[in-house]
Amino acid sequence: MSNMISVTSLNTKIKSLLEATFLHISVEGEVASLTYHSSGHLYLSIKDDKSSIKCVMWKSSVSRMKFQLKKGERIVAHGSVGVYTPRGEYQFISTHIEPYGKGALAVAFEQLKTKLDEKGYFSKSHKKPIPRYPSNIALVTASSGAALQDMLRVAQKRWASVNITVVDVLVQGDLASGEIARGIHYADTLNADIIVIGRGGGSSEDLWAFNEEIVADAIYDANTPIVSAVGHEVDILISDFVADMRAPTPSAAMEMILPDGDELLYVLDELIGSFEKRIYGIISQKDRQLNDLRAEFSRSSTHTKLSTMQKAFTSLNDEYTRAMQYKLMQSQSMLLPLQLELKESIKFKLKQTENNLQNIIKRFEMYNPANSSKYAWAQVNKDGKKISLEEISVGDEFELIEDRVKLFVKAMKKTAIK
Repeated sequence: MSNMISVTSLNTKIKSLLEATFLHISVEGEVASLTYHSSGHLYLSIKDDKSSIKCVMWKSSVSRMKFQLKKGERIVAHGSVGVYTPRGEYQFISTHIEPYGKGALAVAFEQLKTKLDEKGYFSKSHKKPIPRYPSNIALVTASSGAALQDMLRVAQKRWASVNITVVDVLVQGDLASGEIARGIHYADTLNADIIVIGRGGGSSEDLWAFNEEIVADAIYDANTPIVSAVGHEVDILISDFVADMRAPTPSAAMEMILPDGDELLYVLDELIGSFEKRIYGIISQKDRQLNDLRAEFSRSSTHTKLSTMQKAFTSLNDEYTRAMQYKLMQSQSMLLPLQLELKESIKFKLKQTENNLQNIIKRFEMYNPANSSKYAWAQVNKDGKKISLEEISVGDEFELIEDRVKLFVKAMKKTAIK
Protein backbone atom coordinates (compact mmCIF):
# COMPACT_ATOMS: atom_id res chain seq x y z
CA MET A 1 0.00 0.00 0.00
CA SER A 2 3.03 2.22 -0.20
CA ASN A 3 1.95 3.52 -3.70
CA MET A 4 -1.36 4.90 -2.47
CA ILE A 5 -1.74 8.69 -2.88
CA SER A 6 -4.61 11.15 -2.46
CA VAL A 7 -6.78 12.43 -5.32
CA THR A 8 -5.38 15.89 -4.88
CA SER A 9 -1.83 14.57 -5.03
CA LEU A 10 -2.64 12.65 -8.19
CA ASN A 11 -4.25 15.66 -9.85
CA THR A 12 -1.32 17.80 -8.80
CA LYS A 13 1.21 15.33 -10.30
CA ILE A 14 -0.86 15.11 -13.50
CA LYS A 15 -1.02 18.96 -13.66
CA SER A 16 2.73 19.25 -13.25
CA LEU A 17 3.40 16.53 -15.80
CA LEU A 18 0.96 17.83 -18.45
CA GLU A 19 1.73 21.51 -18.12
CA ALA A 20 5.47 20.83 -18.22
CA THR A 21 5.16 18.47 -21.18
CA PHE A 22 2.63 20.32 -23.37
CA LEU A 23 4.01 23.84 -23.17
CA HIS A 24 3.96 26.22 -26.18
CA ILE A 25 2.28 23.87 -28.62
CA SER A 26 -0.08 24.42 -31.56
CA VAL A 27 -3.27 22.45 -32.10
CA GLU A 28 -5.05 22.30 -35.46
CA GLY A 29 -8.73 21.43 -35.72
CA GLU A 30 -12.30 22.54 -36.36
CA VAL A 31 -14.29 24.78 -34.02
CA ALA A 32 -16.95 22.44 -32.63
CA SER A 33 -18.56 24.82 -30.12
CA LEU A 34 -18.07 28.49 -29.40
CA THR A 35 -19.06 30.94 -26.63
CA TYR A 36 -18.02 34.58 -26.27
CA HIS A 37 -18.71 35.08 -22.57
CA SER A 38 -19.91 38.38 -21.11
CA SER A 39 -16.79 38.38 -18.95
CA GLY A 40 -14.71 38.74 -22.10
CA HIS A 41 -13.34 35.18 -22.02
CA LEU A 42 -13.73 32.83 -24.98
CA TYR A 43 -14.80 29.21 -24.47
CA LEU A 44 -14.68 26.71 -27.34
CA SER A 45 -13.93 23.14 -28.25
CA ILE A 46 -11.66 21.96 -31.06
CA LYS A 47 -12.17 18.63 -32.81
CA ASP A 48 -10.89 16.42 -35.58
CA ASP A 49 -12.58 13.38 -37.08
CA LYS A 50 -11.95 11.20 -33.96
CA SER A 51 -11.89 13.38 -30.84
CA SER A 52 -12.21 16.88 -29.36
CA ILE A 53 -10.63 18.99 -26.66
CA LYS A 54 -11.94 21.86 -24.58
CA CYS A 55 -10.20 25.19 -25.08
CA VAL A 56 -10.31 28.57 -23.33
CA MET A 57 -8.85 31.96 -24.21
CA TRP A 58 -8.73 34.53 -21.47
CA LYS A 59 -10.00 38.11 -21.91
CA SER A 60 -6.54 39.66 -22.29
CA SER A 61 -5.79 37.41 -25.27
CA VAL A 62 -9.27 37.75 -26.77
CA SER A 63 -8.88 41.54 -26.88
CA ARG A 64 -5.88 41.10 -29.18
CA MET A 65 -7.74 38.95 -31.72
CA LYS A 66 -8.31 40.74 -35.04
CA PHE A 67 -11.14 38.51 -36.28
CA GLN A 68 -14.25 36.72 -34.99
CA LEU A 69 -14.27 32.92 -34.71
CA LYS A 70 -17.10 31.01 -36.35
CA LYS A 71 -18.37 27.49 -35.62
CA GLY A 72 -17.09 24.98 -38.17
CA GLU A 73 -14.06 27.14 -39.00
CA ARG A 74 -10.72 25.36 -39.26
CA ILE A 75 -8.14 27.01 -37.01
CA VAL A 76 -4.72 26.72 -35.44
CA ALA A 77 -4.68 27.43 -31.70
CA HIS A 78 -1.37 28.29 -30.02
CA GLY A 79 -0.93 27.82 -26.26
CA SER A 80 -0.43 25.13 -23.61
CA VAL A 81 -2.32 22.44 -21.69
CA GLY A 82 -3.69 23.41 -18.31
CA VAL A 83 -5.24 21.27 -15.52
CA TYR A 84 -7.95 22.40 -13.12
CA THR A 85 -6.87 20.48 -10.02
CA PRO A 86 -10.15 20.62 -7.98
CA ARG A 87 -12.00 18.65 -10.65
CA GLY A 88 -9.17 16.89 -12.35
CA GLU A 89 -10.10 18.38 -15.69
CA TYR A 90 -7.67 19.50 -18.31
CA GLN A 91 -8.15 21.94 -21.22
CA PHE A 92 -6.15 23.75 -23.83
CA ILE A 93 -5.38 27.35 -22.85
CA SER A 94 -4.88 29.36 -26.03
CA THR A 95 -3.01 32.63 -26.20
CA HIS A 96 -3.35 33.09 -29.96
CA ILE A 97 -5.68 31.68 -32.62
CA GLU A 98 -5.39 32.09 -36.37
CA PRO A 99 -7.28 30.66 -39.36
CA TYR A 100 -5.80 27.51 -40.87
CA GLY A 101 -3.93 28.17 -44.09
CA LYS A 102 -4.16 31.99 -44.01
CA GLY A 103 -3.24 34.84 -41.70
CA ALA A 104 -5.53 36.08 -38.97
CA LEU A 105 -5.20 39.65 -40.19
CA ALA A 106 -6.42 38.70 -43.64
CA VAL A 107 -9.49 37.01 -42.19
CA ALA A 108 -10.13 39.90 -39.84
CA PHE A 109 -9.86 42.33 -42.76
CA GLU A 110 -12.39 40.39 -44.86
CA GLN A 111 -14.77 39.98 -41.93
CA LEU A 112 -14.76 43.69 -41.09
CA LYS A 113 -14.98 44.65 -44.74
CA THR A 114 -18.08 42.48 -45.21
CA LYS A 115 -19.65 43.82 -42.02
CA LEU A 116 -19.11 47.48 -42.91
CA ASP A 117 -20.25 46.95 -46.48
CA GLU A 118 -23.52 45.49 -45.22
CA LYS A 119 -23.94 48.55 -42.95
CA GLY A 120 -23.54 50.87 -45.97
CA TYR A 121 -20.18 52.36 -44.97
CA PHE A 122 -18.85 52.01 -48.53
CA SER A 123 -21.94 53.40 -50.28
CA LYS A 124 -21.26 56.04 -52.93
CA SER A 125 -24.32 57.96 -51.78
CA HIS A 126 -22.54 58.64 -48.49
CA LYS A 127 -19.36 59.96 -50.12
CA LYS A 128 -18.85 63.70 -49.67
CA PRO A 129 -17.37 65.78 -52.50
CA ILE A 130 -13.79 67.01 -52.10
CA PRO A 131 -13.56 70.84 -52.39
CA ARG A 132 -11.58 71.91 -55.46
CA TYR A 133 -9.78 74.81 -53.80
CA PRO A 134 -9.42 74.06 -50.05
CA SER A 135 -8.14 76.79 -47.79
CA ASN A 136 -7.95 74.78 -44.53
CA ILE A 137 -6.73 71.18 -44.20
CA ALA A 138 -6.38 69.04 -41.05
CA LEU A 139 -3.73 66.28 -41.11
CA VAL A 140 -4.39 63.42 -38.67
CA THR A 141 -0.99 61.72 -38.48
CA ALA A 142 2.14 61.35 -36.37
CA SER A 143 3.94 64.67 -36.05
CA SER A 144 7.29 62.85 -35.98
CA GLY A 145 6.64 60.77 -39.09
CA ALA A 146 8.25 61.25 -42.49
CA ALA A 147 4.78 61.18 -44.06
CA LEU A 148 3.93 64.53 -42.44
CA GLN A 149 7.05 66.18 -43.87
CA ASP A 150 6.27 64.79 -47.31
CA MET A 151 2.72 66.19 -47.16
CA LEU A 152 3.90 69.61 -45.95
CA ARG A 153 6.55 69.77 -48.68
CA VAL A 154 4.05 68.97 -51.43
CA ALA A 155 1.52 71.45 -50.00
CA GLN A 156 4.12 74.23 -49.92
CA LYS A 157 5.08 73.52 -53.52
CA ARG A 158 1.58 73.24 -54.95
CA TRP A 159 -0.59 75.62 -52.90
CA ALA A 160 1.42 77.64 -50.41
CA SER A 161 -1.56 79.68 -49.21
CA VAL A 162 -3.36 76.66 -47.72
CA ASN A 163 -3.65 76.62 -43.92
CA ILE A 164 -2.66 73.25 -42.42
CA THR A 165 -3.45 72.02 -38.90
CA VAL A 166 -1.63 68.92 -37.67
CA VAL A 167 -3.49 66.61 -35.26
CA ASP A 168 -0.75 64.49 -33.71
CA VAL A 169 -1.75 60.83 -33.10
CA LEU A 170 -0.18 57.42 -32.79
CA VAL A 171 -0.33 55.57 -36.11
CA GLN A 172 1.01 52.18 -34.96
CA GLY A 173 0.42 49.85 -32.02
CA ASP A 174 -2.52 48.69 -29.92
CA LEU A 175 -3.46 52.22 -28.81
CA ALA A 176 -3.19 53.77 -32.27
CA SER A 177 -6.74 53.04 -33.50
CA GLY A 178 -8.32 54.81 -30.51
CA GLU A 179 -6.06 57.84 -30.93
CA ILE A 180 -6.75 58.02 -34.67
CA ALA A 181 -10.51 57.90 -34.03
CA ARG A 182 -10.27 60.66 -31.41
CA GLY A 183 -8.05 62.68 -33.76
CA ILE A 184 -10.68 62.43 -36.51
CA HIS A 185 -13.42 63.54 -34.12
CA TYR A 186 -11.31 66.52 -33.04
CA ALA A 187 -10.33 67.47 -36.61
CA ASP A 188 -14.03 67.40 -37.54
CA THR A 189 -14.56 70.36 -35.15
CA LEU A 190 -11.88 72.57 -36.75
CA ASN A 191 -14.01 73.79 -39.71
CA ALA A 192 -11.45 72.32 -42.08
CA ASP A 193 -12.33 71.84 -45.74
CA ILE A 194 -10.66 68.41 -45.84
CA ILE A 195 -9.26 65.94 -43.29
CA VAL A 196 -6.34 63.74 -44.37
CA ILE A 197 -5.56 60.65 -42.27
CA GLY A 198 -2.32 58.92 -43.10
CA ARG A 199 1.07 57.49 -42.40
CA GLY A 200 3.97 56.07 -44.37
CA GLY A 201 4.47 52.47 -45.45
CA GLY A 202 4.98 49.45 -43.24
CA SER A 203 3.93 45.87 -42.66
CA SER A 204 0.31 44.79 -42.37
CA GLU A 205 0.72 44.81 -38.58
CA ASP A 206 2.16 48.34 -38.69
CA LEU A 207 -0.79 49.63 -40.72
CA TRP A 208 -3.43 47.62 -38.89
CA ALA A 209 -4.76 50.55 -36.81
CA PHE A 210 -6.42 51.88 -40.00
CA ASN A 211 -8.26 48.55 -40.36
CA GLU A 212 -10.00 48.85 -37.00
CA GLU A 213 -13.76 49.33 -36.76
CA ILE A 214 -13.42 52.28 -34.37
CA VAL A 215 -11.51 54.20 -37.07
CA ALA A 216 -14.08 53.24 -39.71
CA ASP A 217 -16.87 54.53 -37.46
CA ALA A 218 -15.07 57.85 -36.93
CA ILE A 219 -14.57 58.32 -40.68
CA TYR A 220 -18.18 57.43 -41.47
CA ASP A 221 -19.58 59.76 -38.78
CA ALA A 222 -17.43 62.78 -39.75
CA ASN A 223 -19.10 65.76 -41.43
CA THR A 224 -15.86 66.88 -43.09
CA PRO A 225 -14.68 65.14 -46.28
CA ILE A 226 -11.89 62.66 -45.42
CA VAL A 227 -9.00 61.39 -47.55
CA SER A 228 -7.34 58.11 -46.56
CA ALA A 229 -3.60 58.21 -47.37
CA VAL A 230 -2.01 55.22 -45.66
CA GLY A 231 1.07 53.28 -46.73
CA HIS A 232 1.95 52.65 -50.35
CA GLU A 233 -0.21 52.17 -53.43
CA VAL A 234 -0.38 48.37 -52.91
CA ASP A 235 -1.70 48.75 -49.36
CA ILE A 236 -5.51 48.52 -49.30
CA LEU A 237 -7.09 49.30 -45.94
CA ILE A 238 -10.56 49.56 -44.44
CA SER A 239 -10.06 53.34 -44.10
CA ASP A 240 -9.63 53.50 -47.89
CA PHE A 241 -13.09 52.01 -48.45
CA VAL A 242 -14.88 54.21 -45.89
CA ALA A 243 -13.16 57.51 -46.70
CA ASP A 244 -14.53 59.92 -49.29
CA MET A 245 -11.30 59.60 -51.31
CA ARG A 246 -8.41 57.12 -51.28
CA ALA A 247 -4.88 58.28 -52.05
CA PRO A 248 -2.06 55.79 -52.80
CA THR A 249 0.45 57.66 -50.59
CA PRO A 250 0.40 60.65 -48.22
CA SER A 251 2.27 62.88 -50.68
CA ALA A 252 -0.07 61.78 -53.49
CA ALA A 253 -2.99 62.81 -51.30
CA MET A 254 -1.75 66.40 -51.24
CA GLU A 255 -1.21 66.34 -55.00
CA MET A 256 -4.78 65.08 -55.48
CA ILE A 257 -6.57 67.58 -53.21
CA LEU A 258 -4.47 70.70 -53.79
CA PRO A 259 -4.40 72.56 -57.11
CA ASP A 260 -1.03 73.17 -58.75
CA GLY A 261 -0.36 76.88 -58.32
CA ASP A 262 1.94 77.11 -61.38
CA GLU A 263 -0.52 75.21 -63.55
CA LEU A 264 -3.35 77.36 -62.27
CA LEU A 265 -1.41 80.53 -63.12
CA TYR A 266 -0.85 79.19 -66.62
CA VAL A 267 -4.54 78.41 -66.95
CA LEU A 268 -5.39 81.86 -65.60
CA ASP A 269 -3.09 83.45 -68.19
CA GLU A 270 -4.87 81.54 -70.92
CA LEU A 271 -8.25 82.46 -69.50
CA ILE A 272 -7.26 86.12 -69.24
CA GLY A 273 -6.08 86.10 -72.87
CA SER A 274 -9.26 84.37 -73.98
CA PHE A 275 -11.32 86.72 -71.83
CA GLU A 276 -9.60 89.81 -73.24
CA LYS A 277 -10.06 88.54 -76.79
CA ARG A 278 -13.70 87.84 -76.10
CA ILE A 279 -14.20 91.24 -74.44
CA TYR A 280 -12.50 93.08 -77.30
CA GLY A 281 -14.68 91.17 -79.76
CA ILE A 282 -17.80 92.07 -77.80
CA ILE A 283 -16.73 95.72 -77.52
CA SER A 284 -16.01 95.87 -81.27
CA GLN A 285 -19.37 94.29 -82.05
CA LYS A 286 -21.17 96.61 -79.67
CA ASP A 287 -19.30 99.59 -81.15
CA ARG A 288 -20.55 98.65 -84.63
CA GLN A 289 -24.04 98.18 -83.29
CA LEU A 290 -23.78 101.55 -81.54
CA ASN A 291 -22.72 103.29 -84.76
CA ASP A 292 -25.59 101.61 -86.60
CA LEU A 293 -27.98 102.75 -83.89
CA ARG A 294 -26.59 106.27 -84.02
CA ALA A 295 -27.10 106.37 -87.79
CA GLU A 296 -30.60 104.95 -87.39
CA PHE A 297 -31.32 107.40 -84.60
CA SER A 298 -30.03 110.26 -86.72
CA ARG A 299 -32.32 109.17 -89.56
CA SER A 300 -35.28 108.74 -87.24
CA SER A 301 -34.65 111.64 -84.86
CA THR A 302 -37.06 114.53 -84.46
CA HIS A 303 -34.38 116.98 -85.55
CA THR A 304 -33.83 115.05 -88.80
CA LYS A 305 -37.56 114.73 -89.40
CA LEU A 306 -38.06 118.46 -88.71
CA SER A 307 -35.17 119.31 -91.01
CA THR A 308 -36.67 117.13 -93.76
CA MET A 309 -40.09 118.65 -93.19
CA GLN A 310 -38.59 122.14 -93.20
CA LYS A 311 -36.90 121.46 -96.52
CA ALA A 312 -40.15 120.07 -97.91
CA PHE A 313 -42.06 123.09 -96.55
CA THR A 314 -39.55 125.50 -98.07
CA SER A 315 -39.83 123.71 -101.39
CA LEU A 316 -43.64 123.79 -101.23
CA ASN A 317 -43.57 127.43 -100.16
CA ASP A 318 -41.32 128.34 -103.09
CA GLU A 319 -43.58 126.41 -105.44
CA TYR A 320 -46.66 128.08 -103.94
CA THR A 321 -45.06 131.53 -104.28
CA ARG A 322 -44.23 130.86 -107.90
CA ALA A 323 -47.77 129.60 -108.52
CA MET A 324 -49.31 132.64 -106.80
CA GLN A 325 -47.08 135.01 -108.77
CA TYR A 326 -48.16 133.29 -111.94
CA LYS A 327 -51.80 133.50 -110.92
CA LEU A 328 -51.39 137.16 -110.02
CA MET A 329 -49.83 137.87 -113.37
CA GLN A 330 -52.73 136.09 -115.05
CA SER A 331 -55.21 137.96 -112.84
CA GLN A 332 -53.60 141.31 -113.58
CA SER A 333 -54.10 140.76 -117.30
CA MET A 334 -57.79 140.07 -116.65
CA LEU A 335 -58.22 142.79 -114.01
CA LEU A 336 -58.31 145.91 -116.27
CA PRO A 337 -61.42 144.83 -118.26
CA LEU A 338 -63.06 143.84 -115.02
CA GLN A 339 -62.21 147.20 -113.49
CA LEU A 340 -63.76 149.02 -116.42
CA GLU A 341 -66.82 146.82 -116.31
CA LEU A 342 -67.05 147.33 -112.57
CA LYS A 343 -66.82 151.11 -112.94
CA GLU A 344 -69.60 151.13 -115.54
CA SER A 345 -71.70 148.87 -113.33
CA ILE A 346 -71.11 151.12 -110.33
CA LYS A 347 -72.01 154.21 -112.35
CA PHE A 348 -75.20 152.55 -113.49
CA LYS A 349 -76.10 151.47 -109.99
CA LEU A 350 -75.35 154.93 -108.62
CA LYS A 351 -77.51 156.55 -111.27
CA GLN A 352 -80.31 154.11 -110.64
CA THR A 353 -80.03 154.65 -106.87
CA GLU A 354 -80.02 158.44 -107.37
CA ASN A 355 -83.23 158.26 -109.39
CA ASN A 356 -84.88 156.12 -106.74
CA LEU A 357 -83.76 158.57 -104.09
CA GLN A 358 -85.33 161.51 -105.96
CA ASN A 359 -88.59 159.61 -106.22
CA ILE A 360 -88.53 158.86 -102.49
CA ILE A 361 -87.85 162.53 -101.71
CA LYS A 362 -90.76 163.58 -103.87
CA ARG A 363 -93.06 161.13 -102.18
CA PHE A 364 -91.84 162.18 -98.77
CA GLU A 365 -92.52 165.82 -99.62
CA MET A 366 -95.90 164.80 -100.83
CA TYR A 367 -96.86 163.03 -97.61
CA ASN A 368 -95.03 165.29 -95.13
CA PRO A 369 -97.61 166.61 -92.59
CA ALA A 370 -95.92 169.94 -92.70
CA ASN A 371 -96.75 170.17 -96.32
CA SER A 372 -100.19 168.62 -95.82
CA SER A 373 -101.42 171.57 -93.61
CA LYS A 374 -101.82 173.55 -96.76
CA TYR A 375 -104.64 171.31 -97.67
CA ALA A 376 -106.36 171.33 -94.17
CA TRP A 377 -104.99 167.92 -92.98
CA ALA A 378 -104.25 167.34 -89.29
CA GLN A 379 -103.02 164.37 -87.19
CA VAL A 380 -105.45 162.92 -84.61
CA ASN A 381 -103.98 161.83 -81.23
CA LYS A 382 -105.84 160.36 -78.27
CA ASP A 383 -104.13 159.54 -75.02
CA GLY A 384 -100.80 160.18 -76.67
CA LYS A 385 -101.46 157.75 -79.51
CA LYS A 386 -102.00 158.41 -83.17
CA ILE A 387 -105.51 157.18 -84.20
CA SER A 388 -108.00 157.58 -87.03
CA LEU A 389 -111.27 159.50 -86.80
CA GLU A 390 -113.14 156.21 -87.02
CA GLU A 391 -111.84 155.35 -83.59
CA ILE A 392 -113.32 158.50 -82.00
CA SER A 393 -116.64 158.16 -80.19
CA VAL A 394 -119.10 160.93 -79.29
CA GLY A 395 -117.90 162.63 -76.15
CA ASP A 396 -114.24 161.63 -76.58
CA GLU A 397 -111.62 164.24 -76.01
CA PHE A 398 -108.62 164.17 -78.44
CA GLU A 399 -105.99 166.33 -80.11
CA LEU A 400 -105.65 167.69 -83.66
CA ILE A 401 -102.09 168.44 -84.63
CA GLU A 402 -100.75 170.19 -87.72
CA ASP A 403 -97.49 171.85 -88.48
CA ARG A 404 -97.73 174.80 -86.06
CA VAL A 405 -100.96 174.29 -84.08
CA LYS A 406 -102.40 171.70 -81.63
CA LEU A 407 -106.13 171.75 -80.78
CA PHE A 408 -107.79 170.02 -77.81
CA VAL A 409 -111.33 169.11 -78.98
CA LYS A 410 -114.33 167.07 -77.90
CA ALA A 411 -116.55 165.06 -80.28
CA MET A 412 -120.10 166.46 -80.16
CA LYS A 413 -121.51 164.39 -82.96
CA LYS A 414 -120.26 161.63 -85.29
CA THR A 415 -121.51 161.00 -88.83
CA ALA A 416 -120.23 158.48 -91.36
CA ILE A 417 -119.39 159.75 -94.89
CA LYS A 418 -120.51 157.60 -97.76
